[in-house]
Amino acid sequence: MSASQQRRTGLARQSVGLLAVVLVCCGAMAARLVWLQLVQGAHFKALADENRIRLMPRNPMRGRLLDRHGLVLATNRLTYRLYIQPQQVSEASWPSLRDRLSRVVGISAIELDRRRREGANPEGYRIALAGPLRSDQVLRFREQAETLRGAEVDMDVLRAYPHGALAAHVLGYTSGITEEEYRRLEPDGYRIRDRIGRSGVEQVFESTLRGEWGGQQVEVNAAGQVQRVLGDKPAEAGRDLRLTLDLALQKAAEQALNGVRKGAIVAMDPQTGAIRAMASRPTFNPNVFSDGPSTLQWANLNRPEAPLLNRALRGFPPASTFKIVTTIAALESGIYQSTSKVLTTKSFCYAGLCYSDHGAHGQVGFPFALAVSSNTFYYRVGLRLGPQQLFKAARRMGYGLPTGIELDDEESAGLMGDPAWKLRALGEPWTPVDSITSAIGQGALQVTPLQMARLYAAVANGGWLVTPHLVERPNTQRQWIGLKPATLQVLRQGLRMVVTEGTARLLNDPKLPAVAGKTGTAEDPPRPDHAWFGGYAPAGKPTLVIIAFGENSGGYGGTVAAPMVKALMTTWFRTER
Repeated sequence: MSASQQRRTGLARQSVGLLAVVLVCCGAMAARLVWLQLVQGAHFKALADENRIRLMPRNPMRGRLLDRHGLVLATNRLTYRLYIQPQQVSEASWPSLRDRLSRVVGISAIELDRRRREGANPEGYRIALAGPLRSDQVLRFREQAETLRGAEVDMDVLRAYPHGALAAHVLGYTSGITEEEYRRLEPDGYRIRDRIGRSGVEQVFESTLRGEWGGQQVEVNAAGQVQRVLGDKPAEAGRDLRLTLDLALQKAAEQALNGVRKGAIVAMDPQTGAIRAMASRPTFNPNVFSDGPSTLQWANLNRPEAPLLNRALRGFPPASTFKIVTTIAALESGIYQSTSKVLTTKSFCYAGLCYSDHGAHGQVGFPFALAVSSNTFYYRVGLRLGPQQLFKAARRMGYGLPTGIELDDEESAGLMGDPAWKLRALGEPWTPVDSITSAIGQGALQVTPLQMARLYAAVANGGWLVTPHLVERPNTQRQWIGLKPATLQVLRQGLRMVVTEGTARLLNDPKLPAVAGKTGTAEDPPRPDHAWFGGYAPAGKPTLVIIAFGENSGGYGGTVAAPMVKALMTTWFRTER
């Protein structure tokens, strides 16, 4: 082969090699394009859209809480908060951003460091650094926003309680959702910025009040500037909830409790069970949870007096108010008649123990015994009745059981310390002495103010056990307990005599309609006594039942609790309702 032929053959081989290389490269490029365009096209388009399209969420307005007349008890307020996006703020860039933010919002760098550290989360959600911001702080941020990349000021909707601590235990409060709650509730439409009801009506009716998030979908350029709106979904506000509370009466209840350090008041419609006022002392201001309680505020909320505890739903010894139950047990069992009389003495001795009384009146009937709150009368009645009849009557009147109010998670069932309980809890058998003390409400008994309101309502309405409720409902839920007419007559006569000639004459006021009720003073050694009063008015056709309770207030039911009831009745009956 000649030299020229060899050169031509070599060039041909080089051309084939180059062509092969070109084909391989083109094939690789084509394969890559197929992979990017066809196989991974949807994925990369979504990533591009995420960079190009932004969703700007809109907070839903939480439904308002209104009183029975439509007056606002809880509403919403708009505010602004400062956030940082962790993905956009590295450890190296944080100190510079922190110092600029400190000058803008007037919060120390140390405090911003702490809030960033405490707000850190593995999901990379934005961290709240400050808020609510004043208008001048928001304005300064807007002016310097270009130099504060990674930080943003966003609008927030906070719960507002215009009357402060009024009805706090009924209304409850809201606070920010936790990470664990968010993971659990995200399928239900919750967002990391959501606030959730923590107690009271806010918690029970969370699904009704919360509303639904909305948002605006916008297209942005490389600089993050909005180019156009692609879609808009308005946030859906939660539903308003009309409660049974009466604002004026609730205010009167809160003011009446100013005379005791701890206590509770319940006012209820005896015909329907609608709660007109429910107050507990000490109380708290739910607004502190909207902004987030400070360390000092949190310590105050958790002090031993337990301001967050709703004492209207907790059990306490009922003392002489329980004598109504003993009367019902005596008359309904047939062991005593409505005309029966029992001896009253200065003291009563049994099994080597003597129990004193504050008066000796000889042989008296049930109405007079209720009026003067004779202990020796009911010692003898309780001893003859025995525990079976006594606790049968108590449970018949709703004691020892939840009332059915919406705040069921917070409600105590109380305590009925019957023979079975004593054997189980103390390992001791029942004795006649237990019957003696239980008959006057001083045994192992605990009754909530709300349970007591049901009892007095049943006497007032003619024998119906109503279901207490805080939200207006179309149908009244009542249970007929079938008290004998003679039993009701004795109870009503005795409760009226308590006011006209007995231990609660303070309420025998011509400015008020006829009031009927019963005082109680419960021993709680070594602490001061508890004071009770339960009653209703007008005695002939009752429209309101009120229970007032002073925990370890000292004094008597007639001197501590009865004045509270008078204050509420004065407010309620001042005008026609």
